[in-house]
Amino acid sequence: MTERTDKEKDMDVRFLPAGDTAMVVEFGDRIDRALSTRVLALGAKLRAASLPGVIESVPTYRSLMVRYDPLQVDGASLERQLEGLLHGDAAAGTEARLWHVPACYEASHAPDLADVAQRTGLTTQEVVAMHTGTQFHIYMIGFVPGYPYMGDLPAALVLPRRADPRVRVPAGSIAIASNMTAIYPIESPGGWHLIGTTPVRLFDAQRERPALFGPGDKVRFEPVSASEFEDIRRASADGSYVLSSWSIAQ
Repeated sequence: MTERTDKEKDMDVRFLPAGDTAMVVEFGDRIDRALSTRVLALGAKLRAASLPGVIESVPTYRSLMVRYDPLQVDGASLERQLEGLLHGDAAAGTEARLWHVPACYEASHAPDLADVAQRTGLTTQEVVAMHTGTQFHIYMIGFVPGYPYMGDLPAALVLPRRADPRVRVPAGSIAIASNMTAIYPIESPGGWHLIGTTPVRLFDAQRERPALFGPGDKVRFEPVSASEFEDIRRASADGSYVLSSWSIAQ
């Protein structure tokens, strides 16, 4: 089977109006790393181009929403400019970070871990080993501020959402559902399975960049004990803890 060229793939792109101040550039209809790469690449090109009237762009699993000022640019003109970015030869490089996130998987910090192990036919140690052995890709940020939707979970850990969602999920909870994993940045309702907790603050409105992670970043979880968790939590609270990360190319 002949692999399709980038130009042929670009022909599949749809431009969908979202009111009179936004446009959605849709690349497909599934959660897919290749689609995410195209979404993030267009976002990077758009930022580099600094098109008049463009306010911001918001990536999702399979599309990029572009907000614009209709007094500076109309939808038809913006669509033509975005098409030009898709077909342009010069590709703007996308940068990301690889984060190493401490995670406590002990029973006191992982209320659903034993249930997940039972339902998947694994031991709790095997569940933790699979989770910490995966480098996750952040597809998008959403639901609540700073909430990272990360894939792709090993097939053996794929489960549907809980039948009884919780009204309150503590901040820092590490969760899985479907083929995704996530971290709750603030206390909120949630229906995912809680298999661990991180002491790191993912969202802080006082920071220059409130959300710690961004779309396209990578995450690896590193197991810590309950006592190590408390040490990191205290250091995070007083601002003396710095989470390890490295700049990487997409």
